[in-house]
Amino acid sequence: MTRGPLAGLVREIAPESPAAVAGLRPGDVLVTAEGHPLRDEIDWRWYADGPSAVVGLADGSSLVLEREPGQPWGVSFESPVFDYIRTCENRCGFCFMAQLPPGMRPALTLRDDDFRLSFMSGNFITLTNIGDEDVARIAEQRLSPLYVSLHAVDPAIRERLLCVRSDRALSRFDELVANGIELHTQLVLVPGVNDGEQLDRTLAWLAERDCVASIGIVPVGYTAHQDRVVRSFEAADEALAVVSQVQRWRDAFLARDGSRTVHLADELYLAAGVEVPPASHYEGFPQIENGIGMVRRFLDQAAAAPPVGDRRLTLLTGELFAPVLARWAPGARVLGVANGFFGGNVSVAGLLTSRDVVDAIREDGARGEYVLPDVMFNEEGLTLDDVPSADLGAMSGAHVSVVSSDAKGAREAVARTFHR
Repeated sequence: MTRGPLAGLVREIAPESPAAVAGLRPGDVLVTAEGHPLRDEIDWRWYADGPSAVVGLADGSSLVLEREPGQPWGVSFESPVFDYIRTCENRCGFCFMAQLPPGMRPALTLRDDDFRLSFMSGNFITLTNIGDEDVARIAEQRLSPLYVSLHAVDPAIRERLLCVRSDRALSRFDELVANGIELHTQLVLVPGVNDGEQLDRTLAWLAERDCVASIGIVPVGYTAHQDRVVRSFEAADEALAVVSQVQRWRDAFLARDGSRTVHLADELYLAAGVEVPPASHYEGFPQIENGIGMVRRFLDQAAAAPPVGDRRLTLLTGELFAPVLARWAPGARVLGVANGFFGGNVSVAGLLTSRDVVDAIREDGARGEYVLPDVMFNEEGLTLDDVPSADLGAMSGAHVSVVSSDAKGAREAVARTFHR
């Protein structure tokens, strides 16, 4: 088995946990459990599922762990994958990671296509690189649900979109369905390629299959750092056509199954100029991390509190969401920041960089306090262009703070301003 750089490396042991009692320590490297090689954290959970487990360490030693029923082992790892992450073998023209400017940190350009990360983290995979052994493992270990980027079912359209040499994804999809694996699917919609009749064909194919838990339809995003994609569904009439087409499918699914199943990305509703559906229509928000339902969740949170307003405060967000935020906070200043770093049709707050924010604040006159949503930053507090949030104030010459990217965060920022 090929071992990765973080192969089974223990990051933390909970105090007084079964792992701590057995003598396992941070920095130890687990390689087996009950005699089985460990490829990832899934294997660890699978083979060490009982009241006791014999674990083998990289130094050749072994330990016996014992626990009470329902008690966690108390082990956390540096990486959920112990061997190497599977990367995408396709050459999709619309792949966002392939459209990034040079110089981005490696974590942003890693094009993973690993079914294990799909199960553990909800990452979308194409199914073009899994084999018979993978399908057997997914079925045996019940790795459900998985998240699948399907895009289209017509072979010629799939070849055009994915540029894959040997495409067995549709048969793999059916094998997973036959094994009862629940699948959340994604269709990235490209104008003139997989929309219109092709979209109907894909939805009809999915409607014939069990275990399809949700279908998310997302308009293609593109940056200025490529020339293969030049437009999406920014025009109101084109976005409205997609909304109307998909609504017919939502109605059909609801009538047949009692579930709407198909959900549209927020930007399609905003571009079409129509209201996003009520929360009940999202049926638990199964793809909210895919940008489907975020606006509705914010609006419902906002409805539970009075509108905010303080002219000393400026709420920064992406151009897409700025009109929604301005309607909720009519008394506050809302600054929609254009994304010059990526360009193209990139307009969401989560892809704003320090460069764009600093330029926008300076052009605005650096007056009062500027509030940024936390979706701009990673866990280390860095922007996509690797600038710490704490540096933005000095760079822009203004007072800058970061709040959670929901209605509660904005309300808290206003409350602080009022009490100064």
